[in-house]
Amino acid sequence: MPTAGGLIVFEPLIAPFVEFEFMRRALVGCLALALGATPVGVFLLLRRMSLTGDAMAHAILPGAALGYFLFGLSVGAMTIGGLVAGLAVAMLAGLVARGTLLGEDASLAAFYLISLAAGVLLISLRGSQVDLFHVLFGTVLALNDAALLLIAAITTITLLTLALLFRPLVAECVDPSFLRTVSPLSPVAHYGFLMLVVLNLVGGFQALGTLLAVGIVILPAAAARFWSRTISGLLLAAVLVAVCGSLAGLLLSYHLDLASGPAIILAIGGIYLLSLLAGPEGVVTRRLLHQRHLQA
Repeated sequence: MPTAGGLIVFEPLIAPFVEFEFMRRALVGCLALALGATPVGVFLLLRRMSLTGDAMAHAILPGAALGYFLFGLSVGAMTIGGLVAGLAVAMLAGLVARGTLLGEDASLAAFYLISLAAGVLLISLRGSQVDLFHVLFGTVLALNDAALLLIAAITTITLLTLALLFRPLVAECVDPSFLRTVSPLSPVAHYGFLMLVVLNLVGGFQALGTLLAVGIVILPAAAARFWSRTISGLLLAAVLVAVCGSLAGLLLSYHLDLASGPAIILAIGGIYLLSLLAGPEGVVTRRLLHQRHLQA
């Protein structure tokens, strides 16, 4: 049985979620994102496409801004707009890379800069600086039923798709040329995965905004790299990092009166830095093991 002293110790960790519904909603939304977006981030990391995820996060902004310009802060309109814009930029960047001398990374960078500027301009024409702040940095503490259902649906679709395409996705991470020669699932895995990236960035946009949504996709995957060498271990570690970082960020934002979205990403970033230094594959651990090997 826990003692009264033990309850007092844990009260700052539990009380915000017990007392306030908006904190519970924010936690549920973050947990759903951790389960869906973070595994996608692991495959982005393995495919050396981390910066592609960042570019795609910016690419959804003009579509979401157009939905906001026409219908206001409507979850459905902004989601559909962001999804269409993200897919359009992904396809246009691929066409430019295949039809011109410009590489795919450069074409993505060009399109995401254009998208970011166009989205900010559209929002500034219709809304206030507060609206712009909410679109760019999210409103995780104001998630309504529609936003939570959308994030949950995207997470469900993501997990089912990853389960169906797990082996082709792993093979494509190792040797995409070999997969193209031996399996007809290569284009399905490639374009299906890009669809998942856009979907999860759209889901993350509901909570963390277009500028920070990629943080919960990439940072936990990068941190997990210092804890495991296997794909299953990477997936598990990344999800745990995202869950712990989300919980810590929400508590920090509540007790210190900080903006919730940036606090969550900074908390996950703190876990990444700790993993970089002290994880089993981190800098300090590998250096100590190297010194022991030389002494032996």
